Order: sequence, then C-alpha cells, then structure tokens
Amino acid sequence: MTDTSAQRHWIDRLITHDTTSHLSNLSLISDVEGWLSSHNIPHWRAPDDDQTKTNLYALIGPNEAGGVVLSGHTDVVPVAGQAWDSDPFKVVERDQKLFGRGTSDMKSFLAIALSLVPEMVAAPLKKPIILALSYDEEVGCIGAPRMIERIVRDLPTPQAVIVGEPTMMKVIDGHKGIASFRTTVTGFTTHSSQTDRGVSAVEGAARLIAWISDKRADYKSKSMADKIPGSAPSGFDPDYSTMTVNVVRGGTQLNIMAGEASFEWDMRLIPGDDQHAILSSFHEFSASLEQQMRSVADQCRIVTEQMTNAPALAPRPDNPAADLAKALTGHNNTEVVSYAAEAGQFQQAGLSTVICGPGSIDQAHQANEFIALNQVAAGTQFQQKLIQRLSH
Repeated sequence: MTDTSAQRHWIDRLITHDTTSHLSNLSLISDVEGWLSSHNIPHWRAPDDDQTKTNLYALIGPNEAGGVVLSGHTDVVPVAGQAWDSDPFKVVERDQKLFGRGTSDMKSFLAIALSLVPEMVAAPLKKPIILALSYDEEVGCIGAPRMIERIVRDLPTPQAVIVGEPTMMKVIDGHKGIASFRTTVTGFTTHSSQTDRGVSAVEGAARLIAWISDKRADYKSKSMADKIPGSAPSGFDPDYSTMTVNVVRGGTQLNIMAGEASFEWDMRLIPGDDQHAILSSFHEFSASLEQQMRSVADQCRIVTEQMTNAPALAPRPDNPAADLAKALTGHNNTEVVSYAAEAGQFQQAGLSTVICGPGSIDQAHQANEFIALNQVAAGTQFQQKLIQRLSH
C-alpha cells in the first residue's frame, strides 16, 4: 500500500484555505509559493484585474520543450445550504475516506503534486514538470486563459497537459463546452387589471425560456434521428447538446404587471455544435418578441449578455497527452464526459490535453464531499510514474 501521509498533509493544508469562488484564493497561493520557494522552484503569478485572485504556474526541471503540465483549479463551490456532518474546511477521515470541500474536486490532485515536489526536485528530470494552479474554474473557467497564454508565450512547449479533474483515474479525452448567459427583459408596469396597457416582463421571459426548452428538445430529437443503427454511442450523457434555464428573477407583486425579469441559462455543447448558430436563432426570436412588446410600450427591451464561454475538449485520434495518460494508468481506452473543464482551453491554445485525476465526479459539489484513500494512492502512483518517465 502506497504511503500517503505526505499527500494527506497537503490535502489537509489546501482544504483549510476557504477558496469558495466568491472569495480570494491568495492565502492558498501564498502558501504554495512559500513551499516552491523553499525548493528554489521558479514560479509566476497571472492575476485577475483587481489582484484579489491569481493563477500560479511553476517550472520544475530543465527549461526545455517536451515537459508535462499538471493543472488544477484552486476554487471550490459554496457549502451554503448543504447539510454537512463535519466542518467542510477541515478534513475528517472516516471509513477510508477523506471528507471536506474540494477533496474530490479537485484539491487532492494538486496536493499530490505539491507533496511530490521534493521527489521532482531530486529526480534527474530530462523534461520539466509544469505545475499550473488556476482560479474561478467553478464559475465558468474564467481564470485559466490568462495563465495558459503565459505558459504558451513564456515557457518551452510541453508535450502534454494533464488536467486533474476527478475521473477515478480514467483517461478522458473529450468534454462538452459551456457558455452561460443572462437575459434581461424590460416590460411596462401597470395595474394587473389593465393588461392591455402594460407589458409583463415575466411573461416575455417565460416565452424566451420556453424557446430555450424547445431548442433543447430539437437537439435531442435530431440526435435520435441522426443515429445510425448499430453505430457506437458518442459517450456523452446526454449525447446531444443541451440548453437549460436554472435561475429566474422577476416581478414585485401579484397585482402589478412585472416591469423587469431576468434569467440565467447555459449551453453545454458537444464538440462540433455551433454556439453562434443557436445564439443567432435566439436573438432573432428575441428581436421579434421585443418588437411585439414595443408596439404596446416603446421602452420595452430584451438584452442578452454572455457571462462565460469555455470551449469543448474534442477527442482526437492523435493525442500525445492521452497516450501518455494511458501508459501511466495502464488503461487501453479513453472516455468522454458531459461536464466542462479547463482542458478545452488548453487544447484551444494548441496543447495536447487530457483529463485524468483521483476521486469521483459524483462527489463534486455535494455535501460531505470525499475522496477515498485508495484514490489518493492511485493518484500518487500516477504522478510518481510520470516523474520516472520524464527522468529517462
């Protein structure tokens, strides 16, 4: 059994930093920087505009092309409203599992890498290991592009990027893309008995939401119609692109025609589906609806703003990162997942990328999130094999 005491120390250490996405991650980053500096490892920040959050990347080994990036996000989702059996920001061990926010998604992957820094430094690495820690992945993969740009610009080109999202150490070479939007509808307020004089923003929003729901149904129907009998499934679940509305706000009182309503929605697109085609159709319907509303009151408006946009990770037959991960894990095949990650952003920047990490995505974002100790051991063995491979 692999000794994981050093990894456990770092899991405890990272979980203690509350890096929920609406908070800063600077305390965690400073902690990691101190560790890297104690081993004379060069590292750099790539902060956000107001300097309250930052990416961090570090180069271990020779400054040469052909290295491997180990990438993970430092932020976690909120615990508010969840029923935890213990303090989510203090690791508790029960039944061969470590409980705490971020144990699975995805601080354990980073903890393993940090615990192995002394081994990385001591090894005769022929190619470098690049550690990449990002911010704000959980709110739309916002932070990583700044770091990816600098890695591509300032460091020798790596042969592979391994994003350590929890996959139970399976090798994932494809994920859906995600784009999120906020649509705001402005109506015209009157007493609800005077419906012919007013325009309900809530009703307008409802028509737009119904359009999005219908569009999702269209993609599902098209996916079923396009299936060739006997063909292999795509692997995505569901195996078509989806559009979903999950946040709605609007209105002030039952007897007042709503003056404003808004809703937030997202697209989760399989590789190859066109976000712009969907948006164009939505804008066309919105413009038609707005015209109808303005025929009653000229101040009526429908405005849609894009909040996030992260590309899909597209499976490719020639993927050195997938080949490397399969060699390290012993798996012969790759899989795809329906969630979005930063892997698509690395691929978009021209880097061969794969997802492979310890823990289960089933635990991500859940109350009493945990990672099994055998997954910590498996993740440790994976990275130790990587160190050995890059040393020969």
